[in-house]
Amino acid sequence: IHELMLKDRPRQAAYYEAILGNKDLFKDKIVMDVGAGTGILSAFCAKAGARLVYAVEASNVATKVALELIQDNGLTDVVKVIHARVEEFSLPATAEKVDIIVSEWMGFYLLHEGMLDSVLLARDRFLKEGGLLFPSECTIYVAPCSVPSLYDDWLNVDGIKMDTFARKLRAQKSSKPAVLPVDPKDLLHEGVVLHWMNLLDVDVRELDCIEFKEVLAVQKAGNHQGFCIWFDVRFPGDNSVVLSTSPEAPLTHWKQVVVVLPEEICDDLEEREPVAFKICMKRRGDDARKYDLEVDQLDPQTEEHPVPCPCHMTKCILTEAHLKMMDTS
Repeated sequence: IHELMLKDRPRQAAYYEAILGNKDLFKDKIVMDVGAGTGILSAFCAKAGARLVYAVEASNVATKVALELIQDNGLTDVVKVIHARVEEFSLPATAEKVDIIVSEWMGFYLLHEGMLDSVLLARDRFLKEGGLLFPSECTIYVAPCSVPSLYDDWLNVDGIKMDTFARKLRAQKSSKPAVLPVDPKDLLHEGVVLHWMNLLDVDVRELDCIEFKEVLAVQKAGNHQGFCIWFDVRFPGDNSVVLSTSPEAPLTHWKQVVVVLPEEICDDLEEREPVAFKICMKRRGDDARKYDLEVDQLDPQTEEHPVPCPCHMTKCILTEAHLKMMDTS
């Protein structure tokens, strides 16, 4: 897993630029790296001028790797590698709290199999008043999409119909979201914000259940076969680095997450046709780091639409025309 992350160039480049591009924020500061892994982010912090870095890592194997990395780079005077879960870690009695917490905690669709709870615990216990989190903000997006890799691509494989195989493949994927790269041309909408968080003030209890309901008008015609979910995280600093897992951005190891619709409710949509849906991300009772993701298709005829709404339903066309008349007058 660490090799996969280190080879993820957009991820690496974002953290490198966010830390080394903001040396003024790190100079002479105390930093905590939560879930330090190989220790590379801790090394970035040291090279950015931090005077002390606590590299906290729970895995025995990763801790050994981090120790070797810090030694190989001559950073042992600055970086202290600590083999512990952050939940069990305590600062020395005479030590001051940290100025910055750095962590690469994100999971699939941001929260699933992520480490945000641990980061928020570290924030509450160890971060000084006015301290910084890297990253500091995160946004989850959703858009209706086509999924040709599970549908159209199997209609003709070198002249052979594989419809039955494709149905079995979709049935296999129907019990959980599919992690796969989505081509931007397969998005039927640019995406809407499902959820936004400022990590400096979000409460961990707010993460137990995230619900979102929306009616949107598709921006291009196509076969609606699923919902694509991705996320962005933003870092503090003047250069405002953003790490994006959007289909439009360079591919990361997170790819995108697609909730594949059952074949019987897939539909060919025209441009401006409304799609109504509700999404619920709910933390599992048996494993706090995992989430169940549920999507319900709703009836756009009965759901309340945003105002203005660009869809082609008569009530929305009339409302939009009325608003334009009011603007003109």
